[in-house]
Amino acid sequence: MKLAQREGYRARAAYKLLEIDESEHLIKPGQIIVDLGCTPGSWSQYVRRKLAGKEGGGIKGIIVGLDMLPMEPIADVHFILGDFREQEALDQLEKVLEGQKVDLVLSDMAPNLSGIAATDAARMEDIIDLAIDFSRVHMKPSGSLLVKCFNGSGYTQIVEKFRKEFKQVSPKKP
Repeated sequence: MKLAQREGYRARAAYKLLEIDESEHLIKPGQIIVDLGCTPGSWSQYVRRKLAGKEGGGIKGIIVGLDMLPMEPIADVHFILGDFREQEALDQLEKVLEGQKVDLVLSDMAPNLSGIAATDAARMEDIIDLAIDFSRVHMKPSGSLLVKCFNGSGYTQIVEKFRKEFKQVSPKKP
């Protein structure tokens, strides 16, 4: 956490995204990127840095963060407080996107864990299903979806679900 604080990130999770992005080259200037479950904001912070032009001058692209929990503002990130399954949040998203489709959907969402493996696996799968459903509606056909997934009970089935839905699936363990 000390390194994250020193580099201005709100959480260490930024480094997981950085590691995946360095190998997969998912984030490029000019993209439209949605960060589902964005609070506290470290993934949005990383994306903002990647889309930033030279010193000063804002970003090249659009970043939208959605979460049911409040988040401290991040420059150039459109934050929507609400549940992306509800019309009010979707209306706000559509207003920001102005009819454009998304290049990259990020989801660092995780369930509240119960400690019961089967229950936690089912909750994780439900959250991933939400991200896939969101991507079907809002993402370009050539777009990418990156989700956090715990490698435990149900992991193999989740990877298979992705293989049915997407042309390329690349499981990572950052």
